[in-house]
Amino acid sequence: MAEPGVETRTRSSVITARAAASFEPVGRSVATARAFVRDTLQGWGYSDVVDDAVVLTSELVTNAVVHAGTTADVLCLRTDEGIRVEVADHYPEREVPLQTTGQSFGSPDSEGGRGLLLCAALASRWGVDYTPTQKQVWFQLDLPQRPVGARSAGPLLPVPLLPVADSHVRVAVIQIDRTGAVSAWNEDAEELFGYPAKHVVGKQLTDFAAWPHTPGTGTGIAEALQLSRWEGSYGISGADGRVVPVYASHLRVRDAEGEPSTVCLLVREQERAVLQTPQRAPQNAANSFTDNHTTDPFEVFIGSPAPDDLDSLLQRTVERARDMLDADAGFLLLATDDETELEVRATTGLPSARQRFARVPVETGAGRYGSARMPAVHEDLAAVPGAVPLLNGTGMRSVVTVPLKVEGRLTGSLGVSAEAPGRYSNEEALRLQFAADRIALAVESARLGELEKLRRGSLSFLVEASDLLAGTLDRDQTLALMAQMTVPTLAAWCAVYTIADQSSEPYLSYVLHEDEERIDGLKALLSKINPPEPVPTPGARIWAAPGEAAHQAALTSSMRSLGLGSTPALGSGIGTTLATAAAVGGETVVLPLVARNRVIGMLTLGKPSDDHFRQEILELAEDLSRRAALALDNARLYSERTAISQALQRSLLPPGLPEVPNVEVEVIYRAAGEGNEVGGDFYDLFPIRDGAYGFAIGDVCGTGPEAAAVTGLARHALRLLAREGFGGPAVLERLNAAILDEGSRSRFLTLLYGELWPQEDGSAVLKMVCAGHPLPLRLRQDGSVESAAEPQPLLGVMEDLELYEQTITLDPGDVLLCVTDGVTERREGTRMLGDDGLADVLSTCTGLTAGAVAGRILRAVERFAAEPASDDMAILAMRVPEPHAN
Repeated sequence: MAEPGVETRTRSSVITARAAASFEPVGRSVATARAFVRDTLQGWGYSDVVDDAVVLTSELVTNAVVHAGTTADVLCLRTDEGIRVEVADHYPEREVPLQTTGQSFGSPDSEGGRGLLLCAALASRWGVDYTPTQKQVWFQLDLPQRPVGARSAGPLLPVPLLPVADSHVRVAVIQIDRTGAVSAWNEDAEELFGYPAKHVVGKQLTDFAAWPHTPGTGTGIAEALQLSRWEGSYGISGADGRVVPVYASHLRVRDAEGEPSTVCLLVREQERAVLQTPQRAPQNAANSFTDNHTTDPFEVFIGSPAPDDLDSLLQRTVERARDMLDADAGFLLLATDDETELEVRATTGLPSARQRFARVPVETGAGRYGSARMPAVHEDLAAVPGAVPLLNGTGMRSVVTVPLKVEGRLTGSLGVSAEAPGRYSNEEALRLQFAADRIALAVESARLGELEKLRRGSLSFLVEASDLLAGTLDRDQTLALMAQMTVPTLAAWCAVYTIADQSSEPYLSYVLHEDEERIDGLKALLSKINPPEPVPTPGARIWAAPGEAAHQAALTSSMRSLGLGSTPALGSGIGTTLATAAAVGGETVVLPLVARNRVIGMLTLGKPSDDHFRQEILELAEDLSRRAALALDNARLYSERTAISQALQRSLLPPGLPEVPNVEVEVIYRAAGEGNEVGGDFYDLFPIRDGAYGFAIGDVCGTGPEAAAVTGLARHALRLLAREGFGGPAVLERLNAAILDEGSRSRFLTLLYGELWPQEDGSAVLKMVCAGHPLPLRLRQDGSVESAAEPQPLLGVMEDLELYEQTITLDPGDVLLCVTDGVTERREGTRMLGDDGLADVLSTCTGLTAGAVAGRILRAVERFAAEPASDDMAILAMRVPEPHAN
């Protein structure tokens, strides 16, 4: 025998869904049957025929349970043409009506036959079937013709509830060939991302896609382009280097030759409503929990395959919950680790996504209706304003919420709401709780997986941040790194305040926004308000001042634009002011920068309008602030010590070289070690008296600050003693005694000291003492090179020195080259430049100026070895020019 309720008249139509229920022969069953049919048809999206179907079902079920006194079996069938409802009772001994034209079924005022009369008036087709055990009345309602091309439509909404978009919505149309390369790029794509078509066509889309931009995207861009259809979010790296968040719709097509390609439509993420397709779930899912015992209830509710990431799972859950109860909106919140707050993680049907990551307390009031730990039904939120904080100002009137629990522990809350009051009862709460119980474990498992992924990502982020911060000791670069690491990874904008010392006020040192055009307006806003208090308490604290100041500035600018006020506002105009207000209108937090038990600044992070920080992000920002504070303080200490060191070192260098008549002089000096300006090598050239000049080049044993101290002693002593009238040997003997007086701090010193007398005939007379120093070299005009002095004992070793002076005359064109051992001892492996190598280089300098000679010597030293020099180096070249060169 055929299955009861399956009518042969509909075999030509494909049955796409079915729902069945039985009702006991009691009066309240009629209302329950009406609700069953209404919920079923609205869930299928057949709201056009709901009212007629409910009226007919009500009459037929009344006949069965009231008049016939038997159980009523109701079966709803969905077909391509419309819907068919069958009502059967168990009292078959009834008159068979004749379906002939003009046949009267009774008076509308009489109880008997009124259901059949209504069927004849309202149904597209209807009929009655008898079996030995039951009578079945069925009717079919065809769907009205809809406009060609209409696929879906939404209700009328107040303007404030419409999705927000720019005044000119741009839809980028990009076509991708079978290799993944861009083959078409429209003008809107150029405007959105900044690339002209000629720079993009032929390149791989993966070269520009920052995948994934949003958390929870489990499919790669290459895989998504191969799917027949795909929708979702990712990022495109713009021409200016910033990532542009987009919502994309991909469709795989083939041309007339069968060549496949993918057409991608992209809009800005905040304008996703332009492309996003509403996903409505199969509405027989709720009943399948009990009707189909072979199907996993979780898969029936969520769909198969189930999403493999938390965000997609949560979004699918709220959409299915909304559809299951024919709601206008749905929302899902996850509990924090301490279960004291719930964090909004997914919504559908609410005015905007501004609620994402907002937090509400688990216990919002006294009694079971104020706790998220128990199911709750609110028939009218207008009577209890604030009962569900998430729905404040959304226009929702009725709501049902149920907890998500795993092993008795609260893990979240699932709710649906409607704009009409009185839509939900305990029956709907039970259905929703049944669904919540099926998905709670999967949600908790996905949440734990996300936390583990976030922890791994946080650890990687902090390791990379530490490496970057440790790689610089420059204060300004450290400030820039701090801001660049937080924007846009942790926040939309960042400001760093620094405190020079305990008595100083916080100073705004650096400002960064993810949109470079907002930086100036943000900086102007923050400059107008008092900085946050430098509280050393760890953790993030809310700072409301920027948002309030921005709101007031926007209000003032708006009033001025309307001619209602004259108070100046922040920014250069109303556009800048309003943009700044939107940029800082969300949550703003301040984290102290504490290093060595002192607050050295504050790190301020902000979100755009109506946006909030996740707790995990704040904890990550706190870890970053501790590392950044230490790096910033290290940079400060390094800068202070470097400034002091450089100031002291500069005081050890000669203030400048004097002009010596008829003698060219050039000096090149290189101190070994980063940050050193003076080392163990030194030079000097100074006037002694009219017509006489002293010159010196020396090398203190060692490098660095200790050697520089002896350098200062030697240079100043030479000047003082020479100007007192002492000759060369006497000057060096007294300097030797001064070095020995330093005791354990004394250093060996090699020194070439001499006196220079330019002569009227164009030559120059030099008297020199070479105390343990590399011998000076004389270059004659014929290219020959010879030593210009003899070696004598170095200084700082023996008390009694017997030094003598040697005199030479430099003829026009001659060069005297004096160097330290950093030049002659330049090494490459076992090779050394040496005195002979230096003489060979000098022999090629005939006819060059003193500056050119010194430069050629330096280049020869640098090219002799690939490694940087490890010793100090000084080069002093003096040349007597030829007469024609003057």
